[in-house]
Amino acid sequence: MGEYIFDRAWARAQDAADPLRDFRGEFLIPPHGEGEQVYLCGNSLGLQPRATRQALLDELDDWARLGVEGHVHGRHPWLPYHREVRDALAEVVGARPDEVVAMNTLTVNLHLLMASFYRPTRERHAILIERNAFPSDRHAVASQIAFHGFDPDHALIELDGDEPGGAISPAAIERALHEHGPRIALVLWPGVQYLTGQAFDLAAIAKLAHAQGCTVGFDLAHAAGNVECNLHDAGADFAAWCSYKYLNSGPGAVAGAFVHERHAGAELPRFEGWWGHREDTRFQMRPEFDPAPGADAWQLSNPPIFSLAPVRVSLEIFRRAGMPRLRERSKRLTGYLEWLIRTRLDDVLEILTPAEPERRGAQLSVRVRAGRDAGRSLFDHLAAQGVLGDWREPDVLRLSPAPLYNRFEDCLALAESVLAWRAGGASWLAP
Repeated sequence: MGEYIFDRAWARAQDAADPLRDFRGEFLIPPHGEGEQVYLCGNSLGLQPRATRQALLDELDDWARLGVEGHVHGRHPWLPYHREVRDALAEVVGARPDEVVAMNTLTVNLHLLMASFYRPTRERHAILIERNAFPSDRHAVASQIAFHGFDPDHALIELDGDEPGGAISPAAIERALHEHGPRIALVLWPGVQYLTGQAFDLAAIAKLAHAQGCTVGFDLAHAAGNVECNLHDAGADFAAWCSYKYLNSGPGAVAGAFVHERHAGAELPRFEGWWGHREDTRFQMRPEFDPAPGADAWQLSNPPIFSLAPVRVSLEIFRRAGMPRLRERSKRLTGYLEWLIRTRLDDVLEILTPAEPERRGAQLSVRVRAGRDAGRSLFDHLAAQGVLGDWREPDVLRLSPAPLYNRFEDCLALAESVLAWRAGGASWLAP
């Protein structure tokens, strides 16, 4: 697309020429003053699609109008509701439809899937994760280890970053698996690391782990709707993700789970519930559990309609936009933000996220070079100016130009606001 330019007219021209520009109009942008907020926080909570409100009202109206018959006669019948999101969900994460299911929340799904896929033995009971994993993941795996009677202090292996900014090289992952592989039962790895924004080659990790006899699961909380995951081809045993970040389905929205088709019909241990029973015999009320095909067998309870309706709305938008096109737009937006920081703000901000486009998604994680207090000062300044990023202790500011609704002009506004803060606070820049 040629050279980037620090110029508002240029940024607006890029936005006007973008083939995905109209999708921004399908979202409610939070107001700021007389205008709109520069919202760079989609990695934490995505914005509300305009169609979400009506979708929820429709379900409330069907409940009022039909009562229990809404299960079969609603505009979107509740009985098979989870199937309405299945195909689009599979497209977003690169899976086959029977490999995915929308259910529960992320950590619940991780626990349910680890009940099936973390099968520790005396010789092989360790779990490999990254250092600085999202706390919920660490809590989940440590509690699973302890639940099975092992000591997390010895069985939880946390791999440190070995690259500038805290990124983890492929070589470091390979070395860890070579060193610890015989005692690792499970590798639970992020698609995109929440703190650094680093994206990983899922297929390469799955291949390395399987070669050592390890089971492989992926947490795609920051990857689903952000990067192309290609879960089926990557060969993971299982995966889980939330849908309130890049998938824009609202706070606490129903999450997703993936079980590779090679495990369909396998005699796996599993916590079972009525909704995981085959649909064609479920209402015969037999005491025996007859598992549904594919990932559906991991369902426990009937779908929460008011939480699934926003997922359905969001995934319809993703289906029209297409992950390949969104990914290309994301690379351009994030590339512009990176260029602005490196060429105009390098004395203020240090980028922690890898520079290679294939090793990151929409998120750039940065540190203020002057230290943590300066970082909080900048974060507060940006928020006051209507530029919202995301602060993570102790000193990381995460900035995420989401391709469905962010613009080149948003990236430029961020840079201008940082420049204004720098001009007004020279003391922060003192060595």
